[in-house]
Amino acid sequence: MKQGNIGVTTENIFPVIKKFLYSDHEIFLREIVSNAVDATQKLKTLSGKGEFKGELGDLKVTVSVDKDAKTITVTDRGIGMTADEIEKYINQIAFSGANDFLDKYKDDANAIIGHFGLGFYSSFMVSKQVDIITKSYQDAPAVKWSCDGSPSFTLEEVEKEDRGTSIVMHIDDDCLEFLEKNKIEDLLRKYCHFLPVPVAFGKKTEWKDGKQVDTEEDNIINNVEPLWIKKPSDLKDEDYKEFYRHLFPMADEPLFWIHLNVDYPFNLTGILYFPKIKNNIEMQRNKIQLYCNQVFVTDSVESIVPEFLTLLHGVIDSPDIPLNVSRSYLQSDANVKKISSYITKKVADRLQSIFKSDRPDFEKKWDDIKIFIHYGMLSEEDFYEKAKAFFLLKDTEGKYFTLDEYKTLIKDNQTNKDGQLVYLYANDPDAQYTYIEAAKQKGYSVLLMDGQLDTPLVGMLERKLEKSTFTRVDGDVIDRLIQKEETKRELLEAERGDKLSSIFNSQMPRTAKTDFHVEVQALGEEQLPVMITQSEYMRRMKEMARLQPGMSFYGDMPDMYTLVLNSDAPLIKQVLEDSEANTAEALKPIEAEIKGLSARQAVLRQEQDKKKPEEITQEEKDDLKKCGDDIQAENKKKNDVLKTYANGNERVHQLIDLALLQNGMLKGEALTRFVKRSVEMIK
Repeated sequence: MKQGNIGVTTENIFPVIKKFLYSDHEIFLREIVSNAVDATQKLKTLSGKGEFKGELGDLKVTVSVDKDAKTITVTDRGIGMTADEIEKYINQIAFSGANDFLDKYKDDANAIIGHFGLGFYSSFMVSKQVDIITKSYQDAPAVKWSCDGSPSFTLEEVEKEDRGTSIVMHIDDDCLEFLEKNKIEDLLRKYCHFLPVPVAFGKKTEWKDGKQVDTEEDNIINNVEPLWIKKPSDLKDEDYKEFYRHLFPMADEPLFWIHLNVDYPFNLTGILYFPKIKNNIEMQRNKIQLYCNQVFVTDSVESIVPEFLTLLHGVIDSPDIPLNVSRSYLQSDANVKKISSYITKKVADRLQSIFKSDRPDFEKKWDDIKIFIHYGMLSEEDFYEKAKAFFLLKDTEGKYFTLDEYKTLIKDNQTNKDGQLVYLYANDPDAQYTYIEAAKQKGYSVLLMDGQLDTPLVGMLERKLEKSTFTRVDGDVIDRLIQKEETKRELLEAERGDKLSSIFNSQMPRTAKTDFHVEVQALGEEQLPVMITQSEYMRRMKEMARLQPGMSFYGDMPDMYTLVLNSDAPLIKQVLEDSEANTAEALKPIEAEIKGLSARQAVLRQEQDKKKPEEITQEEKDDLKKCGDDIQAENKKKNDVLKTYANGNERVHQLIDLALLQNGMLKGEALTRFVKRSVEMIK
């Protein structure tokens, strides 16, 4: 028996392995089973080269659990190891047997999963002792290597009939959950589901005599020929759909898919599916599984593919994606960047192909994939350049247009006086029906933009499209949404307009989260008497704040709306005339006082404007301030008179409530009052 110390540079590497080198203890099983598959693949390679002339026989890898002995054993019938190879690949952990093998058989490199050396030591994350019992395919005695987690080991010759290796892990007391059959089977299906060599775990069972009993048939947990390694020409649509159902049993049927298969300048295979994404981005992430030569690595692929592609589902398999020892985290290198660019291009090409070959079908699927395309255009400049050819805009009538088609449609009628092309849009056709109809009466087209990413998308399109602006259809009155030549209308005198504004402003709802401004405009007799608009800029900033936490300043601001009074509408004229008749007597002395004070204020300002600031006395300053305060006090009296009038005017309340109701803003007690008032008014 030989005894010695493992060639490590630290006194004891095992605590480092156990706590820091591997991020997740459960991957020990993946590493050990992968090594067994490596050894089997190496033997098949040697046999194919004629360097191993014996019978290959049954090459499956066997995993077994002995709960009483507290051991997990992984056995293969691969190339095995000699005592010298144990010394090199196990005791001198800086070396890797797979690396030597790859150097010798570069043409068959894809058959080798890689990195035996440190991968083997992951077994110590869960074991207090590990034994290697191995016999080389060459003419050499079998040996047993044992280590209890310290740098010392024992190596002795043993009897072993067949070639290959058994790794016996004596499970530590704090890891006994790994002795549960269900736990091991779950891990094998997670990490080893598509390994290229059969992996057996126990026997298949059947129902007999009222209970489940083992049969003689091995329970093979993996599919050695997954769909992505097959030729696309040999597969039918149903094959792809069946594989998708296998990967994602609870998901809806995919819309379409891409079969990746490239061997230069890097190796990459896989199948990416386009799921029905709708409007929930977060629910769709982490559905791409990364494999390295059919060994599961991770389902967090943000480092390999652009973020927007993480919305796709499927598998990617590449030996050219570098991994750390745990195979859990990806390192950034040139190959990864090339693979990322390649996948992005293939996705864009596939979408373009479907768009060109069957546009009606593409339009039918647009609502299910648009958020994916929007995400890509927003986050990847390269994808935007490709996607703008098949990106679609949808109007409120359900018609689809490319960017160029829509520009041609609206350029004659929706260009404003400054030469800007105005894209009108709605995000809720029912709530914004009145505004949409007003736009249609002008011959305008209105887009439907109700997606989760449409707010940032609108901002991006405004930057990308020349002399173009997007405005929501309820952002202003229709004549000001697309301002053309000035329309000459008879405007209300400023004083009368101020009174009208004051009357309605006094009755608007007051909340901490909502702020109303009232303005009077001459919109024509055919337009509604009142309507509510919301500033495009502020609304957009608040919507962006919901998507970007850094913009919370806007999110905390109240929603700001404008109540627009149409001074041409008969109902508004009636309110104005009635208010003037009913408040004239009370307002006459107040307005006379305001007129006198305003004249005095003008004289005082004129006198002070002739002087330098230091020449103005404190008495003069106080006099001007008192005059301003008096005007303010008189204006308050005036507004109180108008408010008293408005309090008792059912028509004012009804008009305000109709505008609120139209915008879904009339609720609770206010809605009940409106209903009761409406009933009384129609009796």
